[in-house]
Amino acid sequence: MASQASARPRSGRASRPGLGRPEGGSDQKRAAIVKAALELFLRDGFARTSVDAIADEAGVSKRTIYNHFGDKENLFLSVIGDSYDSMIGAVVELMHEHLTDLPDGEVQEHIIAFARDIALIAARSSERTAMIRLMMTEAPHFPQLREHRMRPQGITGAIAEQLVKLDARGLLEVKEPTEAANHLFSLTMGQMNNRSLFGAVPLSDEEISHVASSGARAFLRAYRPAGSTLGSQPQPASG
Repeated sequence: MASQASARPRSGRASRPGLGRPEGGSDQKRAAIVKAALELFLRDGFARTSVDAIADEAGVSKRTIYNHFGDKENLFLSVIGDSYDSMIGAVVELMHEHLTDLPDGEVQEHIIAFARDIALIAARSSERTAMIRLMMTEAPHFPQLREHRMRPQGITGAIAEQLVKLDARGLLEVKEPTEAANHLFSLTMGQMNNRSLFGAVPLSDEEISHVASSGARAFLRAYRPAGSTLGSQPQPASG
């Protein structure tokens, strides 16, 4: 009588047409390992993902994985760290597009656009949603996931630097840049995360845009200079 284990088909290169060992040298093999590990960790979690499965998916040997990363724990932390850094990089790119060298009269327009664009990109990224859930699940077991660079502070720190510059130009009044950046994040991304339960509840583009825009306006009202009308809703034209 065949055992249950033998009756269950194993995923492998033989059952995945076209999947073989990655061409090239060490860098290509490392990239293949990272890609496979990220996909499996996000799909199955840390405990249920084996090094055997990662090696099979990447088309490399287990020994190659251990040579590059030492053990499964270091592979996990490296993959999650690299992916999170990539997400922060996307935020920084949007930040430079909207918040660097902006004209004096366009502060409200650009801060709202920044909040809206980052919210839309984040909400539509299934990888980001899975990453946040995985980090929340594994944080009690991996103290490294609770470090500053692996939390929203890694993003708000970059935003705070731009707020300092806007304060110096007199466009905003920001006494505590880090606190102000946290407020902007909470009023926009935080509200979207709450409404969507970190991606579990789908939101329309219109809902996301409204949440981000209204949060950005609340931020502008809190940090506008004296006498400024930043954050005020435009008045409808009289007919």
